[in-house]
Amino acid sequence: VEYISGKVFFTTCSDLNMLKKLKSAERLFLLITKRLPFTVSSPSKGKILSEMQRLVNDDPGSWLEAVSHWKSLLEHDAKKDRPAEGGANPRKRKVEDEVIVAKKSKVEEMQVLEENHGAWEPEKHAEGPQKQRGSITRTESPQAKGFHSGGEKVGDLTFRVSCRCSGAVGKAFPAQEVGRVLGIALMKQFGWQADLRNPGLEIFMHLNDIYSVVGIPMFRVPLASRTYIRTAGLRSTIAWAMASLAEIKAGAFVLDPMCGLGTILLEAANEWPDVYYVGADVSKSQLHGAYDNLKAASLADKIELLQVSVVELPLPSESVDIIISDIPFGKKFKLGNDIKIILQEMERVLCVDGTIVLLLSEDHHRRLGGCRDVAPLNCKGSHSTDPEVKTLLSAEDKVGTSETMSSAHGASNQEDLYQVSPFGSLVPVECFRVSLGKTDAFICKYKKAGAPQPPGESPRLHEAS
Repeated sequence: VEYISGKVFFTTCSDLNMLKKLKSAERLFLLITKRLPFTVSSPSKGKILSEMQRLVNDDPGSWLEAVSHWKSLLEHDAKKDRPAEGGANPRKRKVEDEVIVAKKSKVEEMQVLEENHGAWEPEKHAEGPQKQRGSITRTESPQAKGFHSGGEKVGDLTFRVSCRCSGAVGKAFPAQEVGRVLGIALMKQFGWQADLRNPGLEIFMHLNDIYSVVGIPMFRVPLASRTYIRTAGLRSTIAWAMASLAEIKAGAFVLDPMCGLGTILLEAANEWPDVYYVGADVSKSQLHGAYDNLKAASLADKIELLQVSVVELPLPSESVDIIISDIPFGKKFKLGNDIKIILQEMERVLCVDGTIVLLLSEDHHRRLGGCRDVAPLNCKGSHSTDPEVKTLLSAEDKVGTSETMSSAHGASNQEDLYQVSPFGSLVPVECFRVSLGKTDAFICKYKKAGAPQPPGESPRLHEAS
């Protein structure tokens, strides 16, 4: 596994059904090529466009191999689905399901992207930009066997190029111009025919100041569009990551006191079912949406919903094992210093050694002390016990690489953890910066410490960490 900003590269022999189970990937691509970023300081614009064409011309074999892998994966997936089809009009039912998921994915896609990227139009069709983003994979398999012979010929393949550019290259070249250059190179090299509206193959290109990546989208619907969520709220990949960081154990009492549409609880209950979940929200309409989601996911018996205020939770003190919540922010929600009042109520109901995982805006994070809250860990990531969530968060992290807690800090820094907390017994443990599209946020993890311990004794907090 290799990760860079916004992308995770991995090698696998898994089939598509297994890859569909990835929780931390928003989109999945089959990697064609990955190179260093284009240098746009050159005065010759034509020279840079010529270098972009070389993505195709320098190594056409890698393109044919990738397309061969792509076709093999789709054919293998189709063969596995055929025996399962039965009853009246199975094909019609499958199409209807795809339509429902595709409609739902539009909401998810609006949350996934930071920027638009254009689709190359070989003719002046009025077509909107294509939006895609996510992890990229290259499957290990034997070399492609003569793609020209047998099956579909190269010249019969129709394609479309979607492109997203950011950074220096995005300022110098519109995404549609870059897509046009790549599209013309593909037509000349392989004889493929461009088809913007109904292509047999889509090519996705992402250029920025860190890398130049070209791949093939594996699924029409993003992986982040969960089939078990009817109405999307918080991005499902972020909700899953938060639940993973909480380290949920069987039999625990998990609370989301500002649950909204219940996305966090749905992700958690779907992954860790043997747990008692409670969602609370002051908004009746949000709870109606959450209940619809629970019914659609067949989880209504796993999650209890309450209409109450987050600052007046009808729960005994120290009765909750884990709290996971997305603290609302934006123009509609201006909590200001109320964030500390909310944290105080969460602290009250949380049991000793309990865990809180919060999604905080930059303003909320700053009001709570920011990175200064975390003694041995700054906001550059940390050591999660789950390798997949560690990879996700480290890849999204825009501050730096992952760091782990070192034993060199010793007892003095363990004592500092208790001194820096700005709100009672909640001790900051981990902090990750993540992207939510046009804005950034922080996933912060806290532990509730017990009474101060005599000098020389290690707090139980660090046994968990």
